[in-house]
Amino acid sequence: MLAAARQTVPEVKPADLGAADRTLIDVREPHEVALGSIPGAEKIPRGLLETSVDHLSYDQPIVAFCAVGERSLLAGVTLQEMGFTNVESLAGGFVAWQAAGEPWEIPPTLSVPSAARYSRHIALPEVGVAGQQKLLDARVAIIGAGGLGSPAALYLAAAGVGTLAIFDADRVDVSNLQRQILHGTDRIGQSKSDSAERTIANLNPDVAVEAHAVNVVASNALQLLAGFDLIVDGADNFPTRYLINDVSQRLGIPVVHGSIFRFEGQVAVFDPHDGPCYRCLFPHPPPPELAPNCQEAGVLGVLPGVIGSLQATEAIKLILGIGTPLRGRLLTYDALTQETFQLRIAKDPNCPSCGSTPPAIVDYDETCLVR
Repeated sequence: MLAAARQTVPEVKPADLGAADRTLIDVREPHEVALGSIPGAEKIPRGLLETSVDHLSYDQPIVAFCAVGERSLLAGVTLQEMGFTNVESLAGGFVAWQAAGEPWEIPPTLSVPSAARYSRHIALPEVGVAGQQKLLDARVAIIGAGGLGSPAALYLAAAGVGTLAIFDADRVDVSNLQRQILHGTDRIGQSKSDSAERTIANLNPDVAVEAHAVNVVASNALQLLAGFDLIVDGADNFPTRYLINDVSQRLGIPVVHGSIFRFEGQVAVFDPHDGPCYRCLFPHPPPPELAPNCQEAGVLGVLPGVIGSLQATEAIKLILGIGTPLRGRLLTYDALTQETFQLRIAKDPNCPSCGSTPPAIVDYDETCLVR
């Protein structure tokens, strides 16, 4: 079988591997990989190849490697049978790579309990142990522990985002419980941020929760939000959204925006390093009479669950650096029709927030004029 494989799968020597555009796939078992691997290689055991390479194009240059170059030949045959047209095997495998003095590294490892908890993540080549470690190292600020903040916080905590800061000065009310799933009947009257901390601690003890029973305002925003990797905006009012946008621009922190109204929701990513900001999309808010809050207009209870989950998805993509985040795009969702639509957003060169002059950090009134 190996002889036949050598007839169909070309071999490349360590010194000739060279080109950075090749995708390296380590087909060894996890206990072998834990002792060392080639930097940047995807870790996909040979037995999982058929279900784990969907993200690669069929003409992508691929070099498979194992310990001594035998299993990788067989893996190459498997890849060719799947339709991949540019597959090679590393001659001599990882042993030859080390002997040649080429660079190698010991991949990050997780504790046994963590490896079990996140095993479904680790099985994804786009995540793996290294990606899970990125999640555990990440710091995410969540503005609001209400309808949007609840599902976003729960899924980010379940995913293993290491630090979640929850900012909400409100207390749990019975009317919240139709949609704000961080809380329960036994929490009525308690601080929402404290209630969120209790729920998340029970869900995943790996997550450190910073509970802040305060509103984010101009006087504290820069201090409270500095040092986070991204912000999940679950605010329910325009003044806070505009303030968060300005803080994002000043601190260079991406914002995952979400909003809901009756049966409709919206999600977008506003990244100060790449693309437009919230004010490029909405230079001015609608008048208050055209934008009533949930108490006045009502909201379908499951809607924030959908939108908040999408926000968590975008946050995880940003942390891991995978997929195509919603930068420069606004996704809208209609719960009554189950239809989605995407609107392209252009960067406004005259935007008062992301233009050439850094925005002042000020509080806004209901019409988003400076107070």
